[in-house]
Parts: sequence; structure tokens; C-alpha cells
Amino acid sequence: MSTGLAVFDTTVQETNEWLRLVEAKLPPCSRQQAYGALRAVLHILRDRLPMHAVLGLSAQLPMLLRGVFLEGWRPGDGPSDIRDPQDFAQAVADLLPPSFPREPNGAAEAVFAVMAARLDPGEVAKLIQHLPTALRTLWPIHHRAA
Repeated sequence: MSTGLAVFDTTVQETNEWLRLVEAKLPPCSRQQAYGALRAVLHILRDRLPMHAVLGLSAQLPMLLRGVFLEGWRPGDGPSDIRDPQDFAQAVADLLPPSFPREPNGAAEAVFAVMAARLDPGEVAKLIQHLPTALRTLWPIHHRAA
């Protein structure tokens, strides 16, 4: 389906590629479940980051995902106090339906792997630096030392 506007068609294609990659990392996972995982992880990550890092990350995302990422954001609340992977996973689980086919840690790791593959490596390294050391372990191994 084409919208007739290249900018919209491009962002739909890019977003579908992200969803396809998340889906492939979370079998058995449908496209709808991949979207739920991507949205949940992006929101919990967003809420953990300082405002300038949220804005920097949003500039890296495809336009459609940027909207998903910033949906409902309340910058005045400041970063959440999530500091360890179990708390991060629980926050993700709270946003996923009970029937989600995988553990929330797996969803976070899958989304972070897709982000690491699709975003500029230097920007990913800067993003990771804003996270507590324990949360950095959710990212692919080659970005942990960043």
C-alpha cells in the first residue's frame, strides 16, 4: 500500500523492517506482538533516560517509530529510578499483554539488538552511557563496553 508521499512510505517500510527484525528475534512472535514488545521496551527505555538522550535517540528513529517512542512522554517527570535488569524487565512486562509468548528480558534484549543493528554505533554507545551499569548488560555484547 502506497500513500503517495515518499516520506510516509519510507517510514512505513523502515518501521516494518524493525518489526520484522524484532519478530525474528522473538519466535514464536507475531507482528502485533513484535510491535507490543518494541513499544514497551522503547517506553521503559525512554522513561529511564535524561531528556537530551531521549531527544537524541528520537532523532535516530524512523519517523513512525519516533511517534511511538515519544507517545505519552512526560519529560517533567525526569528519568525513572530503574537500575537493574529485573526491574526493567518487570516494567516491560507491565506493558505487555499476559499472553505475550516470551519473557520480558528476551523482549528487551531483542529490541536492544535491533536498535544496535539499525542505529548509528556512536549514538548507541552514547545512549548506553546514560544507563546504569547493570542495565547495559541487556544490550548486545559488542556495545556493553561502550
